[in-house]
Amino acid sequence: MKQNTSIISKVIIENNAVFFNDLLIFRDEPSVEFTDFIKKAYKFLKIEYPKFFKMDNLSKLAFTGADIILRDITRDKEENNVALVLANRSSSADTDIKYQKSIENKSDYYPSPAVFVYTLPNICLGEISIKHKLYSENTFFIFDRYNEDYMANYSAYLIQSGKAEKVLCGWVEFLKGNYRLAFYLYI
Repeated sequence: MKQNTSIISKVIIENNAVFFNDLLIFRDEPSVEFTDFIKKAYKFLKIEYPKFFKMDNLSKLAFTGADIILRDITRDKEENNVALVLANRSSSADTDIKYQKSIENKSDYYPSPAVFVYTLPNICLGEISIKHKLYSENTFFIFDRYNEDYMANYSAYLIQSGKAEKVLCGWVEFLKGNYRLAFYLYI
């Protein structure tokens, strides 16, 4: 399918900084841990979604990036025809590792459902969809690296086939404290 879509906005979150359309909108000290950084960004950006604090780090990262890029286009609408097409390398391995540690020690065996409830890439998609009233297509790919051509072509297909009016597309990776988010909104 011929790609004739265009990117209308983008969000990058990395190194304790948040950029929207290439403008720095929030930064924290480099020494601050991700969990503190993302909570400060959440408050600074005036995001209101109580379930945010139950999410794993991958979901918090994806949710924050999506809220920045979608907040103005989905506000006050009953239904939004925006598809979500996200990808990363490690799926939810960061939380999976924590869960595994909670069940490894036989003398202190306590498999905590709290560690596992708000995990998995589907939670990223689901919570974004709930907050922004998205009822369109969504998918989460696992790639070795961000496959820009594939993601752009997939987004173009969704728009040109009428399955979506816009597509939030991008990379959201979190593993062992290392993270990067790069989201693009296609029309």
